Amino acid sequence: MAKLIPIYSENNDFQKFEVLKRNRNKRHKYQEFFVEGVRNINGAIRQRWTIQAFLYAKDKKLSQWGTDILASSTAKFHYELHGDLMDKLSDKEETSELIAVVSMPPDDPSRIQANGPLLAVVFDRPSNRGNLGTILRSCDALGAHGLILTGHAVDLYDPETIRATMGSFFHVPSIRMDSPQQVEAWVNRMREEHPRLQVVGTSAHGSVNVQEADLTRPTVLLIGNETEGLSFKYKEMCDVLVQIPMTGSASSLNVASAASILLYEVSRQRS
Repeated sequence: MAKLIPIYSENNDFQKFEVLKRNRNKRHKYQEFFVEGVRNINGAIRQRWTIQAFLYAKDKKLSQWGTDILASSTAKFHYELHGDLMDKLSDKEETSELIAVVSMPPDDPSRIQANGPLLAVVFDRPSNRGNLGTILRSCDALGAHGLILTGHAVDLYDPETIRATMGSFFHVPSIRMDSPQQVEAWVNRMREEHPRLQVVGTSAHGSVNVQEADLTRPTVLLIGNETEGLSFKYKEMCDVLVQIPMTGSASSLNVASAASILLYEVSRQRS
């Protein structure tokens, strides 16, 4: 049963929640992150993520949803916030009735599991939280088995990233790797488990139109940085570079749009 802790002021506990929300370094120090929103909290519970705490306002009546979640909670702590403290923490226009503090899982590539042909996405140095969140959402919707994030990038556990996934964050194993070399070592291990595995890169100057590539094979899709595209090392790693044929005056697509089109093409071919 959760321990109930009332909070009457911006004390140490409150300040910890503030830094989990705003400070990347502290999130990774504590190995915990800040989650609000019905879809996201439901997703964390359904996928059995470890929830350390729930926060709620003492003076506001909870909905049946909130009441049921607290009644069945496996969290260690329930924090009852007095006065306007919940308003100060919530990022929503209408203050969230519940906020969850969730433990980060390990950056272990074995979390990415595939029953059929593997489909994994590697996103190099994303610089926009919305794009990262949208790509995670597309991975969930279109059957990707996992996402790998590499290089100096926006934080996977930033509340804005998680919000942008609309709950999909908790359904797609997402891990961080430091470098292309680490990805390459993982790909080589995957080749042993998934014969015929291919590494497919995306480029406006790709030699093959995406619909002409055989994406029914086990596939690792490489997505480059929003501004710079794929690095030289990642291009070297690719078995094929594909492009999305375009008409009109646009010279490129938003990276999240491009990734979604590629994932849809994989899904289409495999169906």
